[in-house]
Amino acid sequence: MILKIKMMAIFAAAAVVSGAGASFAHAAALPEEVMIPGQRVFPESMTSTPDGTLIIGSIGAKTIFRAKPGAAAAEAWIQPGTDGLSSIFGVLADAKSNTLWACTSTLGPPGGPATAPTALYAFDLKTGATKAHYPFPTPGGFCNDIAIGPDGTAYATDTMNMEVVSLKKGAKTLEVWAGNGGFGPKGGILDGISVLGKRVLVNALGTSKLFSVPIESNGSAGTVVEVKLDRPIDHPDGMRAFGKNSVLVVEGGNGGRLSRVDLTGDTGKATTVKEGYPDGPVAITVVGTTGYVLEGQLAGMRAGPDAPSKPFHATAVTVGKP
Repeated sequence: MILKIKMMAIFAAAAVVSGAGASFAHAAALPEEVMIPGQRVFPESMTSTPDGTLIIGSIGAKTIFRAKPGAAAAEAWIQPGTDGLSSIFGVLADAKSNTLWACTSTLGPPGGPATAPTALYAFDLKTGATKAHYPFPTPGGFCNDIAIGPDGTAYATDTMNMEVVSLKKGAKTLEVWAGNGGFGPKGGILDGISVLGKRVLVNALGTSKLFSVPIESNGSAGTVVEVKLDRPIDHPDGMRAFGKNSVLVVEGGNGGRLSRVDLTGDTGKATTVKEGYPDGPVAITVVGTTGYVLEGQLAGMRAGPDAPSKPFHATAVTVGKP
């Protein structure tokens, strides 16, 4: 039921509607739980930096939160409205370019379009200062999550148009990189994204599918191929690269779980890491050998502003080494 409500909320709000694992450089013990302050925060994505900092984007608070290395609580960092910033979906820390990437859009009324253009934002990873923002190229687009290629190209999922857009290093505008029906028709909810070597992996929450797209030598997209899994992944959401040939992905079905998918060519073996995330897992990030799973409570977005909610948090789970 939680998953169904989440899907309904995404569809109704948009009308047609988390970084790669980080190495923890400090010896301090990691908290079992990281709290996110506030009511109706509804966090949707999470990333981490090499020093163990956690960064969390929120739909409800329209704020980007940051938890310092080893801290058991996050604090508001990048404020609502910064350079037009609205509801935050995907966030991704790219230490190599000192950039925090973030997806933003304004959710419109049920049955209506988003009330502001969706965009991919770039912030200074250390200071939070705005570097630039890039509107999505296709009308009705919805920026959901982000990954970075080996050459510095940024890729993002356009959930509603079932496309992947890209921003080459140094480019000024986003362009459609892959799609054209390859991920399925509109309504499939293209969501999580990762880069493994010379290919992009994306999942679709609505259809519970995983896709692979080769990155050709000239940077263009190769043929979209559905990854054949040994067991289904049930309504996947946030996904992060884990080593050279694996991804970690959260699944909203079956009470919520975290899985590892090991890929060989265009086939994958899915292994359950942990089950039992009843408040809707939306994102995963890794600090050393510890993963943090973020639960968004997105079902609560349909409740009134005075409806009670549980404290928002991310919880630790041992994921080991890739």
